[in-house]
Amino acid sequence: MTEPEGADDLREAARPGAGEVTATVIVDAPAERVFAALLAWERQSDWIPFTRVRVVEGDGREGSRIEAVTALGRATLRDEMRVVRVDEPYEIGVVHHGQLLRGPGVLRCTQLGRDRTQVVWHEWFHLPGGRAGRLAWPVLWPGSKLGLTQALKRFARLVEQGRLP
Repeated sequence: MTEPEGADDLREAARPGAGEVTATVIVDAPAERVFAALLAWERQSDWIPFTRVRVVEGDGREGSRIEAVTALGRATLRDEMRVVRVDEPYEIGVVHHGQLLRGPGVLRCTQLGRDRTQVVWHEWFHLPGGRAGRLAWPVLWPGSKLGLTQALKRFARLVEQGRLP
């Protein structure tokens, strides 16, 4: 049996990179509802600023291809992902495999009580630009963490208000 086209590239992209960022939020909702909202890929556009997300292939679950395009003025960043793991209602694993954004990511839900769930968003990016990229990361990291944290706070509000999924 042969592997699908691009399997080697996906395997390489799945290795954790040197750029690591984590954000966490507590959502006043049951884990099943929070997880369903995370799997509503196109709705990420409601809580991630300047970003449009769409399912390119599949049903949004394991094996699906997802594309997120972030545009700020004329600057555009295209993020291509493959969903590699769905362990409902606990974890969604992705591999970013685009030109610029590469590396594994995970969204985890932990039920803290009947109507309270912790969400952890963790990414390990390969840093472009060799040594210059590694040197720039400590300057870029705070902005990345702040952006992820703010997005998760928006996500939590929308779930708690019943506007997601």
